[in-house]
Amino acid sequence: MTDLLVIGIRFALYAALMLLTGLAAFPLYTFRRGARENRLLAAMFVRFQRWLCGLGLLVSTAGLVVLTATMHGVAPASVAPEMLRTMLVETDVGAAWLVRTVALLVAAIAAWSFTRRRRIAATMLAVAGVAALTTLAWSGHAGATEGLTGTVHRISDALHMIAAAIWLGAIAAFLILLRPRRHGLPPKRIALAARSLDRFGRVGTICVLVITATGLVNAQLILGLENAGRSIASTYGQLLLIKLLLFGAMLALAAANRWRLTPALTAASIDADSSRAAAAIRRSIAAEAAAAGTILALVAWFGTLEP
Repeated sequence: MTDLLVIGIRFALYAALMLLTGLAAFPLYTFRRGARENRLLAAMFVRFQRWLCGLGLLVSTAGLVVLTATMHGVAPASVAPEMLRTMLVETDVGAAWLVRTVALLVAAIAAWSFTRRRRIAATMLAVAGVAALTTLAWSGHAGATEGLTGTVHRISDALHMIAAAIWLGAIAAFLILLRPRRHGLPPKRIALAARSLDRFGRVGTICVLVITATGLVNAQLILGLENAGRSIASTYGQLLLIKLLLFGAMLALAAANRWRLTPALTAASIDADSSRAAAAIRRSIAAEAAAAGTILALVAWFGTLEP
């Protein structure tokens, strides 16, 4: 039961922080500078980000309590304040939790002050999201690696998560943009989604390259690539293999989006007959989101296992 609770907390924390970071970054690299659409859509995303800040704070605190209980061999309800103080003061995990909490509070302040200082708030949200997400590198296998190797491992892990967050945030942003309405999507929304999909192409390619490179580094530091064949026999190795297969499926869907569905949506938006094209790319992006959610669940699981 405790293992399931830990896995659930890890999944919720990864999802909340990645979506927070990715949605905050999306307007910064996708929309045109000074355009009115930037303000409207950033305001649309910020409603979700406010909830994600609260969820991140809640789940992060629950995770600290459960980890403290596990280390002391007691039930979570029996964790005493002194146990938490020791965890916060004497462990790297506790220090990471403090940094994460401050970052999420800054993000929450930025999200709630967004209507008054949009540009500053948007930048604060993105920076705070990255800071909060980076602290997760101290809660998995990277956090257990020592010395210079540990520093390299945590940097690689942080870059891996940031690139994945930008990709996941873009998926969420496109689903928000393309969500169906009773009377159909407005033509301006379709055209905006098509332009945003096209602009994300270059950023998405960079994300894939970073995820692949840092994934190889992490695999070498955790397993050793020469041991990859033997590791398949373990639960960790099998879950990692499923993750790689899902990653491959996401690449195939992303390629179809970029080279086939996005041009079709752009052409349809010009012809003012875009409902079918929008539905097709929405289904493809939803499939990407399902694969990404499954990958996060697998990461939350095999992060608790011995390689």
